[in-house]
Parts: sequence; structure tokens; C-alpha cells
Amino acid sequence: MTEITAALVKELRERTGVGMMDCKKALTETGGDLEGAVDWLRREGIATASKKAGRVAAEGLVGALVDGGRGVVVEVNSETDFVARNETFQEFVNTVGGLALEAGGDMDALRAAAYPGFDGTVGEKLTDLIASIGENLQLRRAQGLSVENGLVATYTHNAAAPGLGTIGVLVALESAADATKLAALGKQLAMHVAAASPQALSVEALDPDLLARERSVLSDQARSSGKPEDIVEKMVEGRLRKFYEEVALLEQIYVVDGETRVAKVVEDAAKDLGEEIRLSGFVRFALGEGVGRD
Repeated sequence: MTEITAALVKELRERTGVGMMDCKKALTETGGDLEGAVDWLRREGIATASKKAGRVAAEGLVGALVDGGRGVVVEVNSETDFVARNETFQEFVNTVGGLALEAGGDMDALRAAAYPGFDGTVGEKLTDLIASIGENLQLRRAQGLSVENGLVATYTHNAAAPGLGTIGVLVALESAADATKLAALGKQLAMHVAAASPQALSVEALDPDLLARERSVLSDQARSSGKPEDIVEKMVEGRLRKFYEEVALLEQIYVVDGETRVAKVVEDAAKDLGEEIRLSGFVRFALGEGVGRD
């Protein structure tokens, strides 16, 4: 009987795309015979991950997890929304969220991290899940936020389970204010981000190319009115201010009251709590955004 080594298991995984545990079982059943193990997997009807890899995965779950001054959002995709209700899949997303928190959102480190209770990495565990669940699954992205003094608040929209949903948001607040009151403000701001979908924290943080394109379009529209150039410039600046209100978080109108700028909301909260508050960053993941579904 051939010794079933890690190298042999790896070779079988690379040839078939099947999860590590199934590869070990196949080699055990065939006494370490590699070709026999390939045939055994075929006879058992275990679908390969490689066959599923080309199928579009735009459903799944976004997980948001915070621990005081740290937070992370992860997205794990599946082919159907049915999988999002699978407890095994939910457990995987939760576990990956905890590991991503330790990895600071670094995807390479996350994929290579040891998966708790499993003899392998996160990437290898994902391959096993593909085989057991029967769908293409993708660990798509992760991003973290942290503060030195204050907290990171979170909000999950359309929650399938605590901390798991279709939109996950983090909001970073730098402050020495009362943690409970600061957390309440943070959650409301995170709900605003989920609803308003800002593209950047401030006007200064907006992509210069985006601003240049917007200014060009607005200038062309204004000039078509036939007004003098000095009037055109004023029209463009006015329309740009409206654009800023749509895309820059601090310039947006707070969805909670429909009239106050977010920057003013933070300023007023600082006065009420008697401590400076700085909204230093946010992350917003919406499930499947940018993934082709055709």
C-alpha cells in the first residue's frame, strides 16, 4: 500500500479540483493508487471544483464583524441565494470574517490562514465546500478599518443571520466620547452609508478622474444653454456642489432626518457628547456588485 502523503493528496486535488477531505478518502479507498483515486471520485459522482469555477457566482453573503477599534467586511459568493440560507455556508462566512479581522483584510493572508477545526487553509476549506455544497463559491474580497481611539461601528442590511446580509458597512469614528453613545451614532451613520452608497468620505477623497469627467459633462451641458462663459462657470460650480452631495459622505444629506449634512450631524454629536468626533473612514460592500450575471 502506497503511503498517503500530503504531496499525494495535493497532486490529486490539483488534477481533479476536489476538496482535500474527499481526496484523502479516495486515496484511502484505493490504497494510495492515484489513478484509481481519480476513477473512484468519478464513480462516486463527486463534481470537481474546476468544473464549477467558470459559473457565475453573484449571490451569497456579506459578513461584517467588529471588535472595538477594528472591523472587517468580507464577501463570499455563491451561484444561488438558496446557499445563503445554508448553515454550513453561514458558518464559513462568519469564520472567514473572524480570520479576516486578524489578517486586517489582506486577501492573500486570509486565503493562506489555517481554518479552525480543519486540516488545511481557508482556500482549501473553500474547495471542500464547493464539493459538498455543489456550487461555485468565491471568496471575493475583504477590507478592514481600524482606529486608535474610538470605535468601528457596523450595520448589515437584509440580514440572513447576525452580521450576515446583502450589504455590509463599517464606519470608523475617532473619539474619546462615551462608547455606548458613540456606537449608537456609528450604527446610524452605517445605516446611512448602506442607503446612500457614497463613493468617498469627502470631496478631497474623490477620484480626480471622476471629478474631471463630471466637470467636463456639466460644462458641455451648461454651454449648450448659450449663456456667457462666466455664467457657465457659475452654473457648473452649482451643479458640482449638487454632485458632491450625491457622492461624498460628509456632504450627503443625512437619511435619518432628510435635511442635515452628515458633517453637521457629526459636529452636533460632538457638542452633545462633549468630545471631538472624527468620521475617519467607511467601507460598504453590496453583494454581487460588479459581478457579471449574464
